[in-house]
Amino acid sequence: MEIKLHQITVKDIFNGYKDHGDDNGVVGYGSKLDIRPPYQRNFVYDLDQAKSVMNTVLNNFPLNVMYWVINGENSYEVLDGQQRTLSVMQFLDHKFPITWNGQTMYVDSLPDDLYDRVINYEFMIYWCEGTDSEKLNWFRTVNIAGEKLTDQELRNVAYVGPWLNDAKRHFSKRNCAAKKLADPYVKGDPNRQELLERALKWISEEKGIIIDEYMAQHRSNDDADELWQYWQDIIRWVQKIFPTYHNQMKGLDWGGFYSTYRKNKYNSTKLNVDIDNLLQDDEIKSTKGIWQYELTKDYEPNATRYLHLRTFSDADKHKKYKEQNGICPMCKAEGLNKTWKLSEMEGDHVIPWSKGGKTEYSNLEMLCKKHNESKGNR
Repeated sequence: MEIKLHQITVKDIFNGYKDHGDDNGVVGYGSKLDIRPPYQRNFVYDLDQAKSVMNTVLNNFPLNVMYWVINGENSYEVLDGQQRTLSVMQFLDHKFPITWNGQTMYVDSLPDDLYDRVINYEFMIYWCEGTDSEKLNWFRTVNIAGEKLTDQELRNVAYVGPWLNDAKRHFSKRNCAAKKLADPYVKGDPNRQELLERALKWISEEKGIIIDEYMAQHRSNDDADELWQYWQDIIRWVQKIFPTYHNQMKGLDWGGFYSTYRKNKYNSTKLNVDIDNLLQDDEIKSTKGIWQYELTKDYEPNATRYLHLRTFSDADKHKKYKEQNGICPMCKAEGLNKTWKLSEMEGDHVIPWSKGGKTEYSNLEMLCKKHNESKGNR
């Protein structure tokens, strides 16, 4: 990893400065620098913060060191320092005034000496260059003054290329296609790259690799069609299997469900009826587990674990233990008349929940751990 400190004047950075709008990025430094790359999150200082930056510059005080990534020959991207840089650039672009010695002034009202002080002010900037893994490890170690970068934002800096630009087009805009399609089912802020990270996590797990490997393999691809298509496949599958939407569906691991269960056969009509009934069942402590339960109940012997069913209170278990004199009825039926300690026994539903049994004292029996585990949900 090569890191070099440079002193670059405001004048040089403002040369070629252009704000292309929210979704199209901001460039400077002879158009060689992405100050805010397209589809990146758009953190902008409020007016008071921007004026504070300009006050620092006019007083010739040092701003904190900034970081640029070298993306290729004569190509750079701001890793840290976006808001400070934009504050100075926007002042020079007549976007806001400052107050100096009690006077409110735009850039073209500055006396020559103050204008020269601004335009010749030097930013202290580290230029960072290295392999993908070197940059990623270094950025995570530094991570970085001001707004902390998320893991996915750090990956985006390390794996710049045409594939990433296309992926951001789908997943990183405020009203991106991925959000419009999946918003009822998936949580995440596209500006913080959370939707992109979610999509990458799902497709990487499907392939048995980590996100960094997937991005490294595809960084030179012309497009991110595979990732975008996989995202659509997941959401369309969810909509097909569970055509009736419930608020509890948002934020579930739909990509993991799709990868694991998509080859199973389901009756959507029956699933919807079952889900409506389960949502009304006060025995279920985790209604968000209902959908995974429905996907697995015919395929996994212990699918009820996803529901976190109500358990018997310690007081009820202690009372029942005393009634049974520490005897496990299943042991007794096998001819073993052993007395167990309370810690060696567990509360069990005489009639299982799946067959209508409730978590009520009348439906409680204390079993030894061996028999409770062997009984399961029978």
